[in-house]
This record gives sequence, C-alpha cells and structure tokens, in this order.
Amino acid sequence: MKMLSFDTNGPFQDNYKFLIGSILPRPIAVVSTVNKDGTNNVAPFSFFTGISASPMIVAFCPLIRSSTGKEKDTPLNIKEQGEFVVSFVSEEIVDKVNDCSTELPYGEDEFTHSGLTPLDSDIVKPKRVAESKIQFECKFRDFLSYGDGPGAGQIITGEVVKIHVAEELYESGRINTEKFNPIGRGAGNDWIKCTDLIQLERKMKAQIQK
Repeated sequence: MKMLSFDTNGPFQDNYKFLIGSILPRPIAVVSTVNKDGTNNVAPFSFFTGISASPMIVAFCPLIRSSTGKEKDTPLNIKEQGEFVVSFVSEEIVDKVNDCSTELPYGEDEFTHSGLTPLDSDIVKPKRVAESKIQFECKFRDFLSYGDGPGAGQIITGEVVKIHVAEELYESGRINTEKFNPIGRGAGNDWIKCTDLIQLERKMKAQIQK
C-alpha cells in the first residue's frame, strides 16, 4: 500500500485528529468529582485505560482546553480533593453522557444538565452515575503534565478502592460483555458499538481470563 507521512511539529489540532482517528475504539471514562463549592462535576474522557491489577490502577488523560487554554475542572478537583469516580458507558446512556461534555459555567451540575442520576459512593465523596452498569470509586495516585498550552496532555491515575457492577452483568467472576452493551468513541462525532464479537484463542501459556 502507498503510505503518506507527516511530521508532528505542526498545529496540535492536526496531531489530535491523528490520535482520535487511529486509536479506535476508545473506552470512555465518565469522571465525577466535587467542585470547590461542593457542587457535582461530571465529564467524559476517551483517553482512558487500565494500568495495573495489583494495586488496581486506572488512568485517564484530560487535555488543556483548546477554547481557553486553561486546565479543566476535573483535574483541578482531583488534585485538590484527591478522589474521583469512573462510571462506564453503555448504549442505553450514551446520549446523556454526551450531554455531559457540554462546557457549562463553573458550579453548574452536569447530573442535572444531562438527566443522569447521582448516587452516593461508599468510600469517596464524588457521586456515581446511577444509570451506569459499572462504577469504580478511585483515590488519586499520580499526575503528569506535558505542557501548559492548548492541547497539552495530562495523565491522572487513581487507585480503585471500590467496584460496583450491575448484578445482571456478573457471571462466574466475569463481566458479560453482551449484557454490558458497551460503546466507545471514534473520530469526530463518531461513537462505536461493540455488537459484533469474535473469539480468538490467546497464545500465552497462563491466562487470567480462563
């Protein structure tokens, strides 16, 4: 095949388009935190992954706002409060999760704006998304920053201290993917359904998932 090649020292918007158009599909972390004034903050992030099983660590990567060049409320809240909740996205709530991406004035509650329901956590102060089928309560662990300008990335890690899973998903110690009905992000306005699964036997000798 004929390949095109690009340098990465141009406008950050070009690099961003390559990232979101190449890393597909991307799972979504709906991160809830508490603002300084005690109000709820809820925001979706698609640069998100698991890091470690022992201790159980997850990470997500907020970017500096391209519109204002300022840090987002979510990382500011996490660094100050030291806690957050990750709620996961299924097809049933995708429209409401998308509404949480609206840039609201500080202190305006995304739960109220989106119609999602806040649910008390067991250990941390931020609320869980009641409609989410899987929720992780997290304690802040690490922060890395790669710049201060628009489009610069950050890495935030959190230790999962409590897991909540809808009873209908949990089967013999595993989460049933089809019943979870997860959805991921694509490029631009694209969302990706995980409706067609294939099975390939892994080649490694020891498999945790067996």
